[in-house]
Amino acid sequence: MGNLEIVKLLVEKGADVNAQGGQYDNALHAAVYRQEWEIVKFWVEKGANVNAQGGGQLGNALQAAANGGQLEIVKFLVEKGADVNAQGGFYGNALQAAAGEGDSEIVKFLVEKGADVNAQGGYYGNALQAAARWGSSEIVKFLVEKGANINAQGGHYGNALQAAAYRGEIKTVKFLVEKGADVNAQGGNYSYALQAAAYWGSLEIVKFLVEEGADVNAQGGEYGTAMEAALRCWDRSRGQIVATFLKSQGAH
Repeated sequence: MGNLEIVKLLVEKGADVNAQGGQYDNALHAAVYRQEWEIVKFWVEKGANVNAQGGGQLGNALQAAANGGQLEIVKFLVEKGADVNAQGGFYGNALQAAAGEGDSEIVKFLVEKGADVNAQGGYYGNALQAAARWGSSEIVKFLVEKGANINAQGGHYGNALQAAAYRGEIKTVKFLVEKGADVNAQGGNYSYALQAAAYWGSLEIVKFLVEEGADVNAQGGEYGTAMEAALRCWDRSRGQIVATFLKSQGAH
């Protein structure tokens, strides 16, 4: 007996399609997470709430589908009434989940369906920061074109520029600065972009940020200063190179 047959049998025996609890919060969420397309359709046909929220990591079925790169299921859930701006879960909303996974098709679809590009919440604060953190330059550009706030604050990295700097993604860093990102914006785990880049050992990004006016002696964040971050770089040799450059620029 396959999974779908078992599910049908359970419903015939009176199983509540919207029962809450467990690792996946509800049956629909579990089916989406496991990419069981036929079961997803069955649950919805039987009255499963497509907007049911839970305490799990991915919040709701749409966010789980977006995070898993399941465009077909995302479209189906939206057609069945899933709220594209529903809040909750690790990513805060479905758009941030898709952006964090670098799925441009789902990102574009959700925005077309009304997803708020500046919605706040979740680990990365907003979709732009999630895309910047994972090096999705195409998504970063798309979100900015659609009105994403370059300097929006919030999330683990404080802002999109800091996220891109931590990632070591020079292309995205340059794009964000060209579009008006504040190189000295404070907030997040590393407090400012220069410290994030220094910790990652990204000499090219460090040089670029300094050229654009980043304060080499700015205080704050996990390591206090960019110099200290460079000295604690995960790659000691790269960190030393960055530290030498920062010192030449007056850092202490």
